[in-house]
Amino acid sequence: MIDITDLREMRAWSRAEARRGRRVAFVPTMGYLHEGHMRLVDRARELGDRVVLSSFVNPLQFGPGEDFERYPRAAARDRELAEGRAVDCMFTPTAAALYPAGSPATRVAPGPMGDVFEGAARPGHFQGVLTVVAKLFHLIEPAVAVFGRKDFQQALLVRRMVTDLDFAVDIDVAPTVRELDGLALSSRNSYLTGDERRAALALSRALRTVEQAWRGGQADAQALHGKGMDVLRAPGVAPEYLALVDSDDLEPVKKADARTAVLVAALVGRTRLIDNVILGDGVGADGVVRRA
Repeated sequence: MIDITDLREMRAWSRAEARRGRRVAFVPTMGYLHEGHMRLVDRARELGDRVVLSSFVNPLQFGPGEDFERYPRAAARDRELAEGRAVDCMFTPTAAALYPAGSPATRVAPGPMGDVFEGAARPGHFQGVLTVVAKLFHLIEPAVAVFGRKDFQQALLVRRMVTDLDFAVDIDVAPTVRELDGLALSSRNSYLTGDERRAALALSRALRTVEQAWRGGQADAQALHGKGMDVLRAPGVAPEYLALVDSDDLEPVKKADARTAVLVAALVGRTRLIDNVILGDGVGADGVVRRA
């Protein structure tokens, strides 16, 4: 595995691979890698000949009072995990290199779809995400980039940006990876105490409750919302939202179908967690990702 920090070197490496006829697949991360990230690497390996994994904690996507400074970092462990999964290139740029003038004046605006849910809870977050993703796409010039579905709204916005701005990259969204008890893997899970870890299961349980009710014949979104919220309102959990929306544009639905996405966010202790399921392609009663 080659390690690259320099921006010009990254572009030169990727272009050299492309000239050799090799398809470059890209997995962007903020580091502190876990099995969910490694599954994205596996998917990238299926889709490309060379896999680039980036690790960069992007300051633009953190608002005032958020956890930028304490966001978990483990560079040596990350490198070991990436090398063990046969990543070809690990790209670890610095903030000074990516943003040499400090906070950049030019940013990518997400539009109205970025103003709801996570965008409403974290103003400016998606502008920061899309800006850094656009820069990484320009530097790496991948043929395909792989994102995780746990960050559902983010993946949708990246896909929209690629379409609207004519990026020459395919976007693949891989299924959420879960613990055996259903908790979605997240770097922020490391913040949770034992009691909070158990309380956090309310998110996946709420999603399973909604999915099971839908599979049982209930289609009314308001009724499904009520069932999910009954589960989400658990001790130690402060719900922020549970929403049933169209999986293409995040518009609220009145009747749920196989393309309906159920999005959830909650505070568990001081840790903010998100999760989701598409009803026709859900987590299942046992928390295992499966296709209907």
